[in-house]
Amino acid sequence: MPRSRKGGLAAAMHAALGGLLLMTATVPAAAGPAKAEVTAVPGKPTLLFGSYDLATLGYQMDEYFVSGTATSYRLPGPPTSDGMWRAQAAATAPYTTRVVVLRPSDPAKFNGTVLVEWFNVTAGQDTPADYMVAHREMLRRGYAYVGVSAQQVGVEGGNSIMGQGTPLKKVDPARYGKLSHPGDAYSYDLFSQVGALLKAPKASGLLGPLAPRHVIGIGESQSAAFLVTYVNAIDPLARAYDGFFIHSRFGSGAAIDGTRVAGAPTSVPNDLRFRTDLRVPLLTLITETDLLGARLPGYHAARQPDNAKLRVWEVAGTSHADNYLFGGAFIDSGHAPIAALAKAFVPTTDSMMGKLSVPLNPGMPHHYVVEAAIAALGGWVSSGRAPASTPRLELESGGKAGETATLSLDANGLARGGVRTPWVDVPTIRLSGKGDPNSFIGMLGGSGAPMTKAELAKLYPGGKDDYLKRFTAALDAAIGAGHIVREDRQEILDIAAINYDTAP
Repeated sequence: MPRSRKGGLAAAMHAALGGLLLMTATVPAAAGPAKAEVTAVPGKPTLLFGSYDLATLGYQMDEYFVSGTATSYRLPGPPTSDGMWRAQAAATAPYTTRVVVLRPSDPAKFNGTVLVEWFNVTAGQDTPADYMVAHREMLRRGYAYVGVSAQQVGVEGGNSIMGQGTPLKKVDPARYGKLSHPGDAYSYDLFSQVGALLKAPKASGLLGPLAPRHVIGIGESQSAAFLVTYVNAIDPLARAYDGFFIHSRFGSGAAIDGTRVAGAPTSVPNDLRFRTDLRVPLLTLITETDLLGARLPGYHAARQPDNAKLRVWEVAGTSHADNYLFGGAFIDSGHAPIAALAKAFVPTTDSMMGKLSVPLNPGMPHHYVVEAAIAALGGWVSSGRAPASTPRLELESGGKAGETATLSLDANGLARGGVRTPWVDVPTIRLSGKGDPNSFIGMLGGSGAPMTKAELAKLYPGGKDDYLKRFTAALDAAIGAGHIVREDRQEILDIAAINYDTAP
C-alpha cells in the first residue's frame, strides 16, 4: 500500500495503468445523469496516507475511475444566511474522476455504513483529512471508506491555498492521464453521483461483495465549506446521502459556482447557517480556530441551535489542524508503540513549513473527540437516536458577523464551555486554537504551551498520582457523555502517564 513521504505534502509515483475492468451502473436521475461508468484501476493509488500496512488491519485498498456527465447549479437569487437555498440546474459537462475505496477484507466485519470523504485539496493535491484524524475509529468499527477526488485542483492542478502539492495528472500521467475534471461548479453533482453509485445494486461494484445500508458524506476544512453549500443547496435535490459529518467549517461556505472560500472572492454570507429543514442527520464539529476565525470569518457568526437533525460539537482546547494530523496520524495504526504515539502528542515548534514562534497544538482532544463524533453520527444514522446536545464554547466578546470574537478563559488559560475532555479539565498543557499568526501552518495549528513542573505542583499537590486520579475521573466523564469512545481509554491513560513527565 502507498506510504507517505516526510512532511505529508508529496505523494509517490506508482505503476502504470493496465488491465482496466469496465462496469456500468445506473444512477438515479435526481443525482445526475442516467448512467455513470465505474472502472477498476489495478495497482496502488497515489494518495497521501499512513506509513502502515492496511492488510495487517484487515482492510484492502482499491481505486476506481468514475465517468459521466455532471450538472452545475445556480441560485435564482443571492445566497441567504439562513441556508434555505433553492438550486436549479445550470449546465452539464462530461467528467472522469477517481475514487479510492478502503473496505474490510472479510465481508463479515463490515458494519454496513460507508463514509464518503470529499478529499481536501488545500495542499494542492488530494488529502484524506478526515480519514487521517479518525481512521482508528473507522477501521476498528468496520466502516467502508470512499475518498472522492471531487475538486479540480486534485485532478488537474491550478491555484491552491498552500500553493504546493502535485495533482494526479502530473504525479502519474500514465495512470491518471484519462481523468478530466470540468471545474468545481460540477463538484457537487460529482459527489452526488458517487453517493448514488454506492446505493445502486451491489454498490455498482465499488465495494466488492459488500452491500451498504447507509452512506454518509464527510469532509474537513475546505471540503467542509463545500459540504455546507452541498447540504443547503444540493442535498434536497440529490438525496444521495443518509447523513453528514461536516468538520471544521468557518462562518461561510463555497459558492455554488465552485468558488472556494479562500482565493477568489465569493458572494456567500459570512454568517451562513445550515438550513433548518435538514433532510438527514448532520453533525458538525467546530474547533476553537473555526469558531474565532483565521483569515476567514469565524463560525461564531453562523451559530444556530440544535434541532431534530442537527448537532453541533464545539470542542475546547482544539485547533483547526494540529500535530496529530501533521505527524502522529501517519504512524497511528493502532499497534504503534505507546511511547511513539505519546511523543506525537508533545507540543513542538517544528512544522513542515519550518520553525514556528509557538509550539503547535498536539491535538489530543481533536483526534479523540472526532473519533467519538464518527461513532455518534454512525449510531444516529443507523438507529435514529440522536446524540445529546452539547454546551457551546463561552465567548468573552463577539458573536455577530463582522465582530472579533474572543473566548472566555479559565484560571489556567483554557477555554470555558464546549465539549469537555480531560486535557482541558485536568491540564498539563495550555491548549488553544490560536497559534502563530505569521505562519499558515501555525495559524491553523493552534498552540500548546506546556505547563512547568512548578505550575503542575500547584495544580496537583499529590504529584503524578494525584494528576492521574483526576485525569482518569475526567476521562470517564467524557466517555460517559459519549465524547470519547471507550476503546481509547487505556491508550489515553498510558499516554497521559508518559507525557506528565515531559513538563519543563
